[in-house]
Amino acid sequence: MTELSHAVFLSYASQDAEAAQKICDALRAAGIEVFLDQSELRGGDAWDQKIRHEIHDCALFIPLVSQHTQERLEGYFRHEWNLAIERTHHMAQQKPFLVPVVVDGTRDQEAFVPDTFRAVQWTRLPGGETPPAFVERVKRLLSPELSPMSAVSGATPAMREPVRATWRSKPVLLAIIAVIVFAALAYFVAKEFGIPKHTTPETAARVSPGPAAFAPPPHSVAVLPFVNMSGDKDQEYFSEGLTEELLNSLSRINELQVAARTSSFSFQGEHPDIATVAHKLNVGAVPEGSVRRSANTVRVTAQLINGVTGFHVWSQTYDRDLGNVLQLQTDIATAVASVLKVALIGDEASKIEVGGTRNPAAFDAYLRATKSFRDRNTRADVDAAIANYTKAIELDPKYALAYADRSYAIAQFAADYAASPAIRSSADKAEADARKAIALAPELGLGHLALGSALETVLDFGPASTEFERASRLEPGNARILLHYGYFAVCMGQAEVGLNALRRALTLDPLNVNVQNNLGLGLLLTRRNEEALGVLKRAHTLYPENSSISVLLGISQYRLGDYQGALKSCDQPGDEQFLLMCLAITYEKLGRHTDAEAMLKKIPASEGNAALLYACIFAQWGQINRALDSLETAMRLRSPYLDQLKMDEIFDPIRNEPRFQAVERALKFPK
Repeated sequence: MTELSHAVFLSYASQDAEAAQKICDALRAAGIEVFLDQSELRGGDAWDQKIRHEIHDCALFIPLVSQHTQERLEGYFRHEWNLAIERTHHMAQQKPFLVPVVVDGTRDQEAFVPDTFRAVQWTRLPGGETPPAFVERVKRLLSPELSPMSAVSGATPAMREPVRATWRSKPVLLAIIAVIVFAALAYFVAKEFGIPKHTTPETAARVSPGPAAFAPPPHSVAVLPFVNMSGDKDQEYFSEGLTEELLNSLSRINELQVAARTSSFSFQGEHPDIATVAHKLNVGAVPEGSVRRSANTVRVTAQLINGVTGFHVWSQTYDRDLGNVLQLQTDIATAVASVLKVALIGDEASKIEVGGTRNPAAFDAYLRATKSFRDRNTRADVDAAIANYTKAIELDPKYALAYADRSYAIAQFAADYAASPAIRSSADKAEADARKAIALAPELGLGHLALGSALETVLDFGPASTEFERASRLEPGNARILLHYGYFAVCMGQAEVGLNALRRALTLDPLNVNVQNNLGLGLLLTRRNEEALGVLKRAHTLYPENSSISVLLGISQYRLGDYQGALKSCDQPGDEQFLLMCLAITYEKLGRHTDAEAMLKKIPASEGNAALLYACIFAQWGQINRALDSLETAMRLRSPYLDQLKMDEIFDPIRNEPRFQAVERALKFPK
């Protein structure tokens, strides 16, 4: 490495002098020139000129952030920070320069620092203790051998609490998506044509225990939930919802592989470094950032990190009046014109913006609804979501996404909470909303997903199949669509098509328990019990408290003759009805007839799925007529779980009975 005169400038509050000295000593011991005013300045009139000269000539500027800088809203170190920021205005965005370091427990979301500092990753060196990995990283950033591909990443040590951001409007989404596409394409070029990638020793040691290099798929990204900087926890819905909107928009670009929401949001509150996220989700790039919203304005800061190198690729800050935030399209298009061809923006704009709104109030109501539905635990949560979707539609009657998601919420309400007589009326409402969404935006995959779900709820399988297939063709990278389409295809007897979709969903959403649940269920429905057992054991290790996983694991063990294992898996606290069904059939196999009957009696006859569960239990008990009676009752009540009838092995004892076959014909499974 070529040594530079005062290659590093350390800026700090006087109370942090001890921590600054430790960092300085560690860097100097490695042969790195460091400017530290405590040891270099001699006072006098030349003070300010000396500082300006050193900041102008240094290669890296390292500001120390701490509780002391928090408490000092005025101080010479803030002057130094401003001088460093002024210098960045003359630099390419890709040039590494700012390397913020936190020397105590100060959280980056709360730090009183310039927003420019938030555009790069932060390093945490408590008390100034400086590990070799940080020294090596500084050497790397100072190295003249840094390749062009690595240089575009900027200074982003992977040792910090991440900064995450959010977008306010579709124009902002479009610009950020465009830059992400560019970065992903650049990564692909580097991968295919041998441009060297520089993984730091710290990253390699942390995430690569074996000799194999980390090589995520080309064009792969994971969007971390953007940090709410508004100082009001009630604004979390805003930052979370905007992140999800970006994620959904990215997934509509066929060239990108986008980690789905559940997996990306699993890191929320954990403050992981980028390398950890990239490796766990197997992606090459990670967008993150922050949003600060006040009564009338919004400041959005977004950045993109290369998941392989840990380097910063791009960042941008937007300050806009909330009432005019949707007019950003011209400004953003101009900003990215030098990075991407306008043709790419034009080609993708219709996909990215399909079904959206340009009404800020409608968008706000939609985000509130999405938050309620995603976090639902009770019927009240679903009711709140439907109410806010309705408000969004009232504010913008052409808001196709709001119609689609209200449809989906109503269909879920019908499946989870509606009494049997109300299922049909709820499903009719869901169907009407979905058809409205499709009429407004025929190319909206989520509209076709909503219609398929509504039709499936009322057991109209043929038309539902058409809608699910249409949704998957329109948005092949949407894990939510793949999850539902895969499950439905398996139920309809399209085993390979369904399992392939579920496996693709798992690739995009590896940390989503529902995806693992449905893949395990799909394998059970296709009688691949050994494979299902393996999938469900892994899922149970990750989610031991999840009752759905416990039931399916128990059923897989039951089918393989491991009745003690099935009993252990299904004997969980509570009276969840599917667990009771699992226990009832398992106790019977173990000869514990009294216990089996007790489990049967715990399933309330008033429950919407009770009749179908009775049919399962009686079929396994060998009580054929009682099983058929219960099955016919389930058909009369239109139990939503009748979609599994064609494939589920649990019905084999009654499958050849004429009454069973009559029910199967009445369901009109597509051929």
